[in-house]
Amino acid sequence: MIEFHLDSRSGLSPYQQLVQQVRHALRLGLLEEGDRLPTVKEVVGRLAINPNTVLKAYRELEHDGLVAARPGVGTFVTRTLADASLAAHGPLRKDLQRWLTKARLAGLDEESIEALFMNTFRNAAGEDVA
Repeated sequence: MIEFHLDSRSGLSPYQQLVQQVRHALRLGLLEEGDRLPTVKEVVGRLAINPNTVLKAYRELEHDGLVAARPGVGTFVTRTLADASLAAHGPLRKDLQRWLTKARLAGLDEESIEALFMNTFRNAAGEDVA
C-alpha cells in the first residue's frame, strides 16, 4: 500500500501531491490494479490534513479512470500507468542511486541535489532554466 507524504517546499497543493504520488506509484509499478489506497481516515490521521483534501485527490484520480471508490470498502486501483519501459527502471535506478551517493560524498545536501537534478532535467528537456 502507498504511504503518502507531504512536502511544503514542493510548490504543489496537498491534494496535487497526493494525486502525483499515486500517478508515480502507478507509473513505477508500485501500485497495481486491484490495490487499495489508504482510506481517507488513514490519510487524515497520518498527515493531519483536511478530509476534503484527500477526497478531492481521490475524486480526480477516479475522474481520470485510475481508481474506483467502493462505498464502505475503499478506493481501489482500476488501471496502471506502467508500460514496457518498466523493465528498464531497475538498472536506471541503480545508476541513479550511484549518482546520488556521489553527490552526497561531494557534500551536496538534499536541496542542492534536487536543484541540480531538476536543472539538468529541464535543460535536457529543452526548457530554458535560469
